[in-house]
Amino acid sequence: MTTPFDVPASKFIEKLAKYLKENVDAVNPPAWVSIAKTGAHVERQPQNPDWWYIRCASLLRKIYINGPMGVERLSAKYGGRKDFGVKPEHAVRGGRANIRKALQQLEAAGLVEAFKPRGRKITREGRKILQEIAEDVQKELAKIVHSAKSSKGG
Repeated sequence: MTTPFDVPASKFIEKLAKYLKENVDAVNPPAWVSIAKTGAHVERQPQNPDWWYIRCASLLRKIYINGPMGVERLSAKYGGRKDFGVKPEHAVRGGRANIRKALQQLEAAGLVEAFKPRGRKITREGRKILQEIAEDVQKELAKIVHSAKSSKGG
């Protein structure tokens, strides 16, 4: 059985974001998404119009890989270096409102559940979906490798 550990994160998140956008009704970008930044360390809002789905997919993967996680730990993961001009840069946390709202939507969709002392964890249904998508990504990568080998050998 293929898991999200076994496939490249970028391919997996891209495929999972597409799945969330097309199949999960509970995950929809809020009205403020087009003007919101993702944290104090960034200067502009994301340029990708589908960034909300990509963030939700990334959150699902992080929670799957790193166990039960809360908003604080996730905001630290999505943080970065803030530029203070001529002063030294410092690490800052990412925006917690967008993480909290995304987790609430994923919880409403039944993909994550509250795990009281430590944050949220993946549900059984969420784990099943993530593993199916990981298998799809694995098959796509195998096709690419197989076609590259067959064209090289011929």
